[in-house]
Amino acid sequence: MDKFKQIEAFVTASDKSSFAAAAAVLHVTPVIVGRRVEALESRLGVRLLHRTTRRLVLTEEGSVYLDQCRKLLGELELAENAISEGRHKVTGHLVVSAPAAFGRKHVAPHARAFVAAHPDLKISFNLTDRVVDLVQEGYDMGIRIGGNIDPSFVAIKLASNQRVVCGTPEYFKKYGVPHTLEDLAQHNCLAFNLQGGQQRGWYFRQRGKPVTLRVDGNLDCNDGELLHRWMSEGLGLGWRSQWEIQSQLESGELETVLDEFALPQYDILAVYSQQRHVPAKVRLFIQHLKAAYGAKGYWQT
Repeated sequence: MDKFKQIEAFVTASDKSSFAAAAAVLHVTPVIVGRRVEALESRLGVRLLHRTTRRLVLTEEGSVYLDQCRKLLGELELAENAISEGRHKVTGHLVVSAPAAFGRKHVAPHARAFVAAHPDLKISFNLTDRVVDLVQEGYDMGIRIGGNIDPSFVAIKLASNQRVVCGTPEYFKKYGVPHTLEDLAQHNCLAFNLQGGQQRGWYFRQRGKPVTLRVDGNLDCNDGELLHRWMSEGLGLGWRSQWEIQSQLESGELETVLDEFALPQYDILAVYSQQRHVPAKVRLFIQHLKAAYGAKGYWQT
């Protein structure tokens, strides 16, 4: 049986919570959808969906696999569309949403080359840390850093990122280097306040399990760039993204600590609404960013 059809049936059934509803979307019978999902589970050797008389529920393994399948289908759609891109001229208006600091550093700077290659295209950026409703607010695509993506959207991985604890060499010389997560209680930690949306704390992994640590310091705010500036001035420790600080790490202006407790890398994604034919301006700009970032992201060590 076609592996693609198995995956397509699994994703659609998961989204619709029903074999019957998935069958209507895929234009096959519910029995066929069920057989495709069963074949996929048999091939993988795990149960992906719990069946009840009323609905389908993802298993833990199914939830993890579903995220990977969405990315795979998105990549496949992008690749298939790219085959015929020569027949499409990139014109019109591309409207893009991106997180403010990341957009300034790693999205907008790549627009110049793209516009130069496609002079009949206009690009508008909205750089905001608010999670915008792409469809309701009229965006062609958005850039997201980690987090959950609505199943009605296609998510394409652009690169990876990781958050690390860091500070200046001068700070560590004056106040010492933390060697355990508990040591952070003795340090001035520069964190977002309630308005900044990070009130729960900093996230780590300890003994194989996720840990949330509440930190404290004499300065907080709702702006990441201000926290970054304070940290760069030696006023305390920060929990920052590699895309934000890599040049300072390379120059020695900043140093990381507690790397062994850092969470695994997570994805930086291009997101757009599911549609039969992805506009050339969207898919080509995604390809442009992927090429610019490289396999890992040029900010990764």
